[in-house]
Amino acid sequence: MNLRIFDVEHGACAMAIGPSNALAMIDCGDNVTSGWRPSDFIRNKLNRSQVDYLLITNADQDHLSDLDNLINSGISVQHLISNTQVAPGTLRILKETSGPLTADAEAYLRMRSGFGYGVGIPFDQAMGGITVRAFHNTFPAFMNTNDLSCVFFIRYGPFKIMFPGDIEKAGWRALLQRSDFRAELQTTTIYVASHHGRESGFCPDAFEHWKPQAVVISDKSIVHDTQDVDHRPIVSGDGIAITNQSGRRHVLTTRRDGDILFRVQPNGQYHVTTNFVG
Repeated sequence: MNLRIFDVEHGACAMAIGPSNALAMIDCGDNVTSGWRPSDFIRNKLNRSQVDYLLITNADQDHLSDLDNLINSGISVQHLISNTQVAPGTLRILKETSGPLTADAEAYLRMRSGFGYGVGIPFDQAMGGITVRAFHNTFPAFMNTNDLSCVFFIRYGPFKIMFPGDIEKAGWRALLQRSDFRAELQTTTIYVASHHGRESGFCPDAFEHWKPQAVVISDKSIVHDTQDVDHRPIVSGDGIAITNQSGRRHVLTTRRDGDILFRVQPNGQYHVTTNFVG
């Protein structure tokens, strides 16, 4: 499996391609400064006109910012995986409390209304043995989009990476009541920091159950105190090796490391390259 986490500043976008060559994209953020868009990358670099699986962690703009353009550029999405416990109409009401919906949010709501669930080829079969497991809180127990984030565990062999969206402390604590969620945590290799590594997404309770080998933060340059959270104490061991750097790293950030590529073997061994171009 090749899994690439893109530098989209304060946003989120990652893509995974497995042995079958199917494409899964986690979130659809773009980089306003550089002009990078997942839609352009998929069509011009990957030479594809289809996303096999689109996984949306959070229905906020920084996770959706190229979705309308993706659809309008003729790239089809075969399957959508997201928090289905919040009806599209309810989600619209929640989003409108912050103002008019963007074109990307409207595109997401249309997709939510148009996709059938549990239809088509299962993810693991289509992705050549890569699996995904999703957890989320429900409405009306939670009424904010951050704590309604869909937390994804993506696994290939023994390697597992978690994408928790923007879930915050209250949402974490609710999920930690579930034994199956705690079990998934305990075997997770890489943690993509919730809410872009900000203090609101950091829940110490979660790390009583597991410590990842490394943390990845997708965010822009530090300009707020809430961004300056030290994640090193939650990492197990002495960090991970990077193919194009000396020493070992506990925390990787897109603001420093650009695009981050994980090359994962079926036996769970993996190699990480930072500032990846291609």
